[in-house]
Amino acid sequence: METILLQINNAKAYKLIEDLEALHIVKVLKKSTAPKEKLSARFAGSLNLSDEEYNNFQDSLTQSRNEWERDI
Repeated sequence: METILLQINNAKAYKLIEDLEALHIVKVLKKSTAPKEKLSARFAGSLNLSDEEYNNFQDSLTQSRNEWERDI
């Protein structure tokens, strides 16, 4: 037997898959999977930095990058 991954695009197709499973023709291994969330969306706004903290962070980051470029 072979395992494949299907994307079901409408309810009628899902009903057909369920009917095939009831007839023991196929076996559904996972009912559904949630789409993966982007990390940027997952962590957006989690730091809540003030403007001053943000600017200090950006300055430190820029300084670090400049030092890295200089050492190369």
